[in-house]
Amino acid sequence: MVTAPKGPTPHRYVSTAAELEALVQRVGKEPLVAVDTEAASFHRFVDRIYLIQLSSRRETAIIDPLTVTDVSTLGALLADPKVEVVFHDADYDLRILDRDYGVRARCLFDTRIASQLLGEPAIGLAALLEKHVGVTLDKKYQRADWSRRPLPPEMLDYAATDTRYLPALRDTLRAALEANGRLAWAEEEFVRLEKLRWSPPQTNGDSYLRVKGARLLSRRGLALLRELVHWRDEVAAELDRASFRVVSNEALLDLAGAGPRTPEALKDWKGISPRIVEQRGDALLGAIERGLAMPEKELPRFPRGEPRASDPKFEGRVERLKTVRSAAAERLKLDPGVLCPKGTLEAVARAMPKAAGALRSIPEMRKWQAEVLGEDFLKALAS
Repeated sequence: MVTAPKGPTPHRYVSTAAELEALVQRVGKEPLVAVDTEAASFHRFVDRIYLIQLSSRRETAIIDPLTVTDVSTLGALLADPKVEVVFHDADYDLRILDRDYGVRARCLFDTRIASQLLGEPAIGLAALLEKHVGVTLDKKYQRADWSRRPLPPEMLDYAATDTRYLPALRDTLRAALEANGRLAWAEEEFVRLEKLRWSPPQTNGDSYLRVKGARLLSRRGLALLRELVHWRDEVAAELDRASFRVVSNEALLDLAGAGPRTPEALKDWKGISPRIVEQRGDALLGAIERGLAMPEKELPRFPRGEPRASDPKFEGRVERLKTVRSAAAERLKLDPGVLCPKGTLEAVARAMPKAAGALRSIPEMRKWQAEVLGEDFLKALAS
């Protein structure tokens, strides 16, 4: 266990461009920085970064991107190949840093990936810090509204802990990876992280179909639900409030199933506040009327999955590869999905490589996976 400082450690609150410039000048001389971000998707309709936490081995800072709108100096720091950048579960942070600021990090170390490759039973940051650094994190503000200003000191202290102990955790996990001969595995995964970019979600108007319980509605009910979800999203966008905080999915399902048509019917409706009824009731009823007025032939259907053609030979190859993977996972004390995900197994079964070179050329296949599993995979496919 790495010894970590006990109790809260002071952090800097960076709210001006000059303060950010000075911070980057200082930590840019360090070989390593830890980074995290806080967004507010649980509270806001339009998600964005509301805090950026940064720690070196010497100091911790919290950058306020609402007042420091140009973070290009920070971007240059994270892209510096001489500075190792540590995240825990970097995927989402890297995507939203790219989306909001065009910031792209290099020379990465992800403590979540490292813990997975070590076969850690619990890979959450709190569990890892408690086990390896002796620090217990308070989860009180896990779903806090980071868009609020001013942020109280206890929320800032909470945010600071997400990066303050990451350098110490990184040291422990890196040493364990090296001792287990798995550092090269992790480094290959970290290089892949550098290529992550934000890609906007595909929106084709079918978000209502993802409401849990929508499958149980009639076609008319689906039409009402579609109009109601569209109405709710418009209200949420106007208020910049998370959609479920306007009206819950459960309430929308009830409305779609019952189709109330008068203001009186909306009063005391479970899941809909009196204020929404008072201020938005007419528009809500208008959405219901549009769903009720839709011609029968235009009513939506809940899509059914395309039937998958059975291919016994392909499925047999996948099963043989799974058997190899299970044995290796047990030997290495790894989760089978971490050792080789299902998609990779299927890609190998589809390609049917007959030699090591062909196996390594499969895009889904990592080099380290080919080294660990390759020979047995080829034998299984040839059997």
